Amino acid sequence: MDPTRILLDPTGERAPVRRERNARLRGLSGATLGLLDISKARGDVFLNRLQERLESAGATVERFRKPTFTRVAPVDLRQEIATRCDAVIEALAD
Repeated sequence: MDPTRILLDPTGERAPVRRERNARLRGLSGATLGLLDISKARGDVFLNRLQERLESAGATVERFRKPTFTRVAPVDLRQEIATRCDAVIEALAD
């Protein structure tokens, strides 16, 4: 991790836990990417277009949806994404 950059976790930790960055993907071709819709209005519209672009670049796309945008994703959903995907993109909209 680059010592000149500090990444903050927005979940309200009083004492941030030091986390290492995950390695970047080598490319999109052959990667499995998760698209997480947080259930805000029109998030699916953005993700639909993004899915088209990612698939045209050779990625496999898995879609996920949080039950509500007002809470963090349930543990089982986060675990499913982590085990099935190489990376995840979370969509906000309104």
